[in-house]
Amino acid sequence: MMNPAEFDNIAKAENDFWWYRGQRKIMFGLLDRVAANRKFRRVLEAGAGTGHFAQALEQRYGWPMFPLDLGWEGLEYAKRLGVSRLAQGDIQALPYAENAFDAVISMDVIVHLPRGEEDKPLREFHRVLEPGGLLALRASALDVLRSHHSQFAMERQRFTRARLVDAAAAAGFRVLRCTYANSLLMPVALLKFRVIEPLSGAPPQSGVQPVPPWLDRLLYAPLAAEAKLIAGGVDLPLGQSLILLAEK
Repeated sequence: MMNPAEFDNIAKAENDFWWYRGQRKIMFGLLDRVAANRKFRRVLEAGAGTGHFAQALEQRYGWPMFPLDLGWEGLEYAKRLGVSRLAQGDIQALPYAENAFDAVISMDVIVHLPRGEEDKPLREFHRVLEPGGLLALRASALDVLRSHHSQFAMERQRFTRARLVDAAAAAGFRVLRCTYANSLLMPVALLKFRVIEPLSGAPPQSGVQPVPPWLDRLLYAPLAAEAKLIAGGVDLPLGQSLILLAEK
């Protein structure tokens, strides 16, 4: 489970903060192509947090979204946003029947489970998807990039591409694509996480904090560039995140 204290930081920043804007642009670049060829009638967001992304998906694609989260803290924000069809539940034991959805979206959720327990939600995602249903999943990548923010948010594990692909395949999925993302900022991240943070002696804290507008624009630009590459079919070889598309 994510640190409940982080929900307030996310809710304040999710609309405008460079990281969220950039990640949405990357995901939209992938999902636009999917939406052009498939019609989804019921889409589960497993680990919906504040409901902001579920709302954005419904507004952009017209998909009927079913947002679920374990913590009531995030769902309270989703209620205030006016997000509908909310449910409180555990991704390791989803309160839905087999074949209930034709797509499952899960963003940065399985990383909050201990290493080795990611198989439980992946099997559940497979169970609730109808045959041919789509899984779109994002996860934090590479242990060397674990940061003070990772610790504050109660992130329990990070993935390599091979381990994420193997986990999805073991759950019964046919992997369509798996690429790293948030790649161009890796040198900055390594300097910050492996040099500056250890030397600072500061305790774990949220990385979702406002920055000056000029810096926000500067940090967003590499993500926007990656969005074009990934949407164009380029799989990035390393990065701070992994995005996987798979089919039941």
